[in-house]
Amino acid sequence: MKYRGGPAVLDQMNLYPVADDVLFAPGGRVVIRTYGVASPAGPEGGETRSVAYRTWVTGVRDQPRCWRWGHFEDARRGHHRVLEWLTGRGPQPQPVAV
Repeated sequence: MKYRGGPAVLDQMNLYPVADDVLFAPGGRVVIRTYGVASPAGPEGGETRSVAYRTWVTGVRDQPRCWRWGHFEDARRGHHRVLEWLTGRGPQPQPVAV
């Protein structure tokens, strides 16, 4: 029986950090974190798992807070575009199709 959700699932996930940044704004602190998430390989190690890349922004109200990326390089570039958007130097980024 497979268990879905809750802390047990989070303990089984592998996180792959891509980039972390913090901006200080008049309204408070804004944290931008990009990482990859994958479940661990099966017990025999032969099962390959894909990695889902995401950029999360906390500390910004009424704005998109999560972007999904298809690959590591997309996530790295996407993180940079999110930073540019938050600092007013670029347009709002769109996620790359998976």
